Amino acid sequence: MEITYKSNKLAKSVDSPRSIQRNYGTRAKLVNQRIQELKAAPTLETIRSIPAANCHELKGDRRAELAVDISPNHRIIFEPNHKPKPTREDGGLDWNRITSIVINEIGEDYH
Repeated sequence: MEITYKSNKLAKSVDSPRSIQRNYGTRAKLVNQRIQELKAAPTLETIRSIPAANCHELKGDRRAELAVDISPNHRIIFEPNHKPKPTREDGGLDWNRITSIVINEIGEDYH
């Protein structure tokens, strides 16, 4: 999957193992693991098969975004980078056609 970042600062926070460790401390290993899983996946649907990632669509004011778990209280929050967003006939996202994402936040607890 193609990954871009909402800001240069966010991109630089994960551009090397050292940066990841410095920016995410005890969560660094899982941040790196989730990013590598996202990069390796041909589509977002593949991420659904990783139970620990718990990839899910958000609700409410974050309805256009999705998240994967990096700890019980922290997530990588992203959205499809497609114009228009791939949807199914019922209006939901078509995870099989999402091949590019924009990471908006890492480590945030949105609850």
